[in-house]
Amino acid sequence: MNQELSYNQLRKTFDPKRLGIESTDGLESLKSIIGQDRAVQALQFGLQIDGVGYNIYVAGPPGIGKMTSVQSFLEEVASQKDTPPDWCYVNNFQDPYNPKGFQLPAGMGCDFKKDMDDLIEYVRQELPKAFESEEYTNKREEVLRGLNERSERLSRELNEKAAKEGFKLQATPMGIAVVPMKDDEPLKKEKFESLPESERKELEARSKELQDEMQGTMKEIRKIERESQEKIKELDQQVALHVVGGRIEDLKEKYSEYSQLKDYLNEVQGDILENIDTFKTQQQEKQSPGMSAQQSPQIEAARELTFRKYQVNVLVDNSKQEGAPVIVELNPTYNNLLGRIEKEMQMGMLNTDFTMIRPGSLPRANGGFLVVPVEDVLLNFYSWDALKRALRASQVQIEELSERIGFMTTKSLRPQPIPLNVKVVLVGRPLLYHLLHKYDQDFPELFKVKADYDTRMSISDENRKNFMSFVSTYCEKENLKHFDGSATARLMEHALRLADDQEKLSTEFGHLADVIREASFWAQKEESSVVSRQHVKKALDEKVYRSNLIQERIEEMIERGMILIDTEAETVGQVNGLSVLNLGDYQFGKPNRITASISPGRDGVTDIEREVELGGPIHSKGVMILSGYLTNKYAEDTPLTLTARLVFEQSYEGIEGDSASSAELYAILSALAEAPIKQGIAVTGSVNQNGEVQAIGGINEKIEGFYDVCNAKGLSGSQGVVIPQSNVQNLMLREDVVEAVKNGKFHVWPVKHVDEGIEILTGLDAGESDSDGRYPKDTINERVRMRLRDFDETLKEFRDSGEKKAMVTKKSFNKKLG
Repeated sequence: MNQELSYNQLRKTFDPKRLGIESTDGLESLKSIIGQDRAVQALQFGLQIDGVGYNIYVAGPPGIGKMTSVQSFLEEVASQKDTPPDWCYVNNFQDPYNPKGFQLPAGMGCDFKKDMDDLIEYVRQELPKAFESEEYTNKREEVLRGLNERSERLSRELNEKAAKEGFKLQATPMGIAVVPMKDDEPLKKEKFESLPESERKELEARSKELQDEMQGTMKEIRKIERESQEKIKELDQQVALHVVGGRIEDLKEKYSEYSQLKDYLNEVQGDILENIDTFKTQQQEKQSPGMSAQQSPQIEAARELTFRKYQVNVLVDNSKQEGAPVIVELNPTYNNLLGRIEKEMQMGMLNTDFTMIRPGSLPRANGGFLVVPVEDVLLNFYSWDALKRALRASQVQIEELSERIGFMTTKSLRPQPIPLNVKVVLVGRPLLYHLLHKYDQDFPELFKVKADYDTRMSISDENRKNFMSFVSTYCEKENLKHFDGSATARLMEHALRLADDQEKLSTEFGHLADVIREASFWAQKEESSVVSRQHVKKALDEKVYRSNLIQERIEEMIERGMILIDTEAETVGQVNGLSVLNLGDYQFGKPNRITASISPGRDGVTDIEREVELGGPIHSKGVMILSGYLTNKYAEDTPLTLTARLVFEQSYEGIEGDSASSAELYAILSALAEAPIKQGIAVTGSVNQNGEVQAIGGINEKIEGFYDVCNAKGLSGSQGVVIPQSNVQNLMLREDVVEAVKNGKFHVWPVKHVDEGIEILTGLDAGESDSDGRYPKDTINERVRMRLRDFDETLKEFRDSGEKKAMVTKKSFNKKLG
């Protein structure tokens, strides 16, 4: 019989003394990503190389700390980079619906905004005062006086000429009329019509001549009025320029290096000079005595809107940024990625302007790094397309989503696009990477670097040191109790269990962080100064207890005989297989009774689970391999004459995987050899056509699941599990199972070949064939070969007897016909 495993092979442990620490308190803080050399190298390459499309996809399963570690890594890299410039939007005085944008060195955007606010406030205060000054009033009156004198002189000369001609100029609602006079009285219509015709014609001719001259005089007067307005406007602009010009020149000198700002300041000055009345009006409104309390806020709000066009919208302010920005966008909607244009209610209508443009994650991350969960960006409507478009064009266009997709076409802003220089880091599962790479033609061009996170890392001295630094850093960060040496050793053992490998530590730091927090909680409950081994064990046990209700119910049903599982008897054609049930947050092993029935026939091995569509394709493949093994082993010179039916007893749900194929083969061999199998021994492992037992998953859960059933029914000292030899390195069994093995109450046997397994299960030799292909007498293989030969003979006899019967029947039939 095969050599069973010793207890110290079932679990790797760490000696707390050899860790070299009394506690994690005071250990060096973690400064790099643990155990992800491949991913770190890919990240460094992706961050250092320039060029379009060298963005990064960080691939790995959930719970290994991808997002946190990537963010920390990027922040360290970003701190060594230059701080990117600010981005500002200002009013476009020629086309307000297309705001202008420009960039300034970090922090200068806010300075320029403050300078503009101060400028406009100064103008609003000083310009009305200038127009109220005595000097301005005198100049204005001087200009108006000269122009009025010219206008009055022309009017007087026209009136004198009209009087000399016997007419009078009279104002009417329709304008100025020329009225004939007689005896210093206006000539009425009746008297005018009673005049001789020659006299009437003469008056009409003189009236027309006077009207023509009057039109010329009025044209001259209007010209004088226009000249008056122009001279007053020129005077106003001179006064305003005196107030504004100096301040604007100071700003142009301050920002002389930025030609865009100088042009913008010239436009601001020109707009102020063109809208002087706006500044005059606001002073008059303040002085208006008839304003009601209800009107005042509305007028004040409307007045403030008038001056908003001179403000500066610092869209991206990097004044407080040290190094390049690292933006993590956990809700990557279209607006959160690109930005949005807000609206406000004004006089019952929605209005907007350049001051209501808000940045998204892409503009804020410009010059730095943007981290986005790929699943979230794919789920949010139009976000993925918007992100790709921005990366392809190397610019961000902030616009309404409804306008972008053509859902609604309302007049809105279209700000100047923002030049984009950002590294986008997508974080997600490997499956999404492969799907995007296959079905999205833009993805390979935009995300050329893949940083693959591993779920395990080797137990090197460096990784052990970093693991302890992780525990220390997390305790410090979350204000938890530190771990002593025994607790740290126990946590590392749990990391081995998560990795299912005695030589690999798990990198599922999200799960490990939960254990650290929960262990600290139990230490605090006991008022312990540090977390010890018992607290880590308590945390793990409690976590299991919160989730293993179904497992306990199944074990109870087995113990009470509702689910039939034998752990003592010996039975032909029956074996205990092992499976794993995954409940999402918890998985456990469960024994399953597998039975085989055989008879002569040509059907081969029939999987009842597959026949009723409960068996998955991998399970069905495993069963089909059994026919290949039986043919290869026992039917080299004769056809395989066997009909075998396999079934998982009391199984009412789908079965998938090939880890039970060795158990199924043992059941068939037992039935063929008529050799009873010890029911106290369970089996797991897949098998190939050569009879080699192959590694499977969930080895620890399967062994523990059967141990729990045996323990509940009573350990006899002969019970155990047969496992693949290649799975020994994956063993990290519970401490109570290891203790049972140590005390000889439970056993674990590793096997490489089916022959080794059948010997353990039956206590009989499997038997090795000689040069003629014959096996020793009374071995399993000899019994199977002989039984299959008996089946072959039986089929031949059945066929021969069937042919004889057919011949007799035919003769009898012919005789009746004759």
